[in-house]
Amino acid sequence: MTCRLVAVRAFFFGLLMISSCLGARAQAGSESDFYKGKTIQFIIGYEPGTGYDLYARLLARYYGASIPGAPNVLVQNMPGAGSLKAANYLFDVAPRDGTQIGMLGRGTPMTPLLGGKGATFRDDKSFTWIGSMNNEVSLCVAWHTSGVKRIEEAMARELTTSATSLGADDTTVFPAVLNAMIGTKFKWITGYPGGSTMNLAMERGEAEGRCGWSWSSIKSTQTDWLKTGKIALLLQLSLSKHPDLPNVPLIMDYAKSEEQKRVLELIFARQVMGRPVLGPPGLPEDRVRLLRRAFDATMNDKAFLAEADKGNWEVTPVSGEEIEALMKRVYATPPTIIELAQKVTPQPR
Repeated sequence: MTCRLVAVRAFFFGLLMISSCLGARAQAGSESDFYKGKTIQFIIGYEPGTGYDLYARLLARYYGASIPGAPNVLVQNMPGAGSLKAANYLFDVAPRDGTQIGMLGRGTPMTPLLGGKGATFRDDKSFTWIGSMNNEVSLCVAWHTSGVKRIEEAMARELTTSATSLGADDTTVFPAVLNAMIGTKFKWITGYPGGSTMNLAMERGEAEGRCGWSWSSIKSTQTDWLKTGKIALLLQLSLSKHPDLPNVPLIMDYAKSEEQKRVLELIFARQVMGRPVLGPPGLPEDRVRLLRRAFDATMNDKAFLAEADKGNWEVTPVSGEEIEALMKRVYATPPTIIELAQKVTPQPR
């Protein structure tokens, strides 16, 4: 009797193990099959030709091959309000199945936190974080005809800079923060759709500089300007200096108190996710894992890295898990620091 009981138990245990294995294979198969024959729509929150656009298109050329099912990745530009239009679309309209993802301005997901208007999303859980193509350092630069060579000179006289829209984008947030925190006299002119038109503004004499311009974009798209001295690099905007720029001052060195340091850390934490790739909230967990694994694999793909190197595109990837943890910390900032940061951040009219 005991032997029979043992045998029966062994038989049913075997069936359970087989069932579990088959279930796991079926789940893995369904995960792998989801993207087969599908197209991922990759929405970019800026106009063609900008740094965000060029990075996103570089990723799009390789990302699909790293995803099981090898879907096509189709890029669509959706500029507006410093990528806030694209952010609201991903949050409100995009299907929550992983067939639409996007790249936004690095500061856009923090719009509600800093008191900005126009965002329909509200917190750190508003998006699904897939990864970032680099950990970014931005700069304030002056056009050569301005005569400004050092950041201290921008404290002594007004310097006009080109910008996109008021309140959401680095090109308005950063100069406003610098004016309030370290005494610069930047005056920004809004209305430019993206980086290419902001550069034209300097060439045409409409503006004397740019503030909130990614170093990765500068060195990949404006090598001639660097070689010929068309722009002066005034200040690095990040939590730490870029290895390429040891002699360009860092904003964190200008903090006059611990409180100011905390405010600057909150505002410039966005630099860690320099080129963020994200999806709408509520994606299935297995789809999130798949998209993140594919992103990480693409960041290590030899052909991808070779093209990035050829184009002088800096790739210093940050994982989706790291960005998720960063956003959780940022949104948990003490209210007193958030209130101070809101006071120095421009708001849309």
